[in-house]
Amino acid sequence: MAAHSCHSENSRHRLRVLGVDPSVAGATGYGVIEVTGSQSCLMRFGALRLPARATFAVRLREIHFLISGLVEQFRPDAVAVESVFTALNVRTALKLAEMRGVVLLAAAQAQIPAHSYAPREIKATVAGFGGASKQQIQQMVRSLLRLRDCPEPADAADALAVALCHAQMSRARDRFAAATRSKFVTGASSQGAAPRVSISRGQ
Repeated sequence: MAAHSCHSENSRHRLRVLGVDPSVAGATGYGVIEVTGSQSCLMRFGALRLPARATFAVRLREIHFLISGLVEQFRPDAVAVESVFTALNVRTALKLAEMRGVVLLAAAQAQIPAHSYAPREIKATVAGFGGASKQQIQQMVRSLLRLRDCPEPADAADALAVALCHAQMSRARDRFAAATRSKFVTGASSQGAAPRVSISRGQ
């Protein structure tokens, strides 16, 4: 587990995101970032790896405990999680869906909005194309967060990529909403005010 401190003078426009990359067989990665304007800052990242003998019920319990703890500590504005990869076999996909379920539950219990993103969508947003390798994702995460080294393990880098994806998508939605509002106001003002009607009152 690694932690960093973020300092921002403008707290009004900060966005704090907890990214989660659940895994059935390997480690579940997590990462917390804080974004102010175009600057992204790393707050914490790591991966939860349980013993191979741990039952699936124990895995679900520990993941829920982990995410609940991170949510309580960092109070993110949003939780972002990778969606189920459709190419997985049915059994693995169902287990992964259950793991995502406990992540979403932890977010819901804290009344924090949760967002899901497809693997290719995350790669395209962060690395520029949907077929990026894990090494390329690590390099882009290192660059975007201005880190000296690539985040390890790769599961943690994937979780940070999920968080960065949400941050970029959120900024894009905000810009679109602002442009739409501006266009509406400009269009309304260009029509001019209604003509004034002068009424003279007789003596």
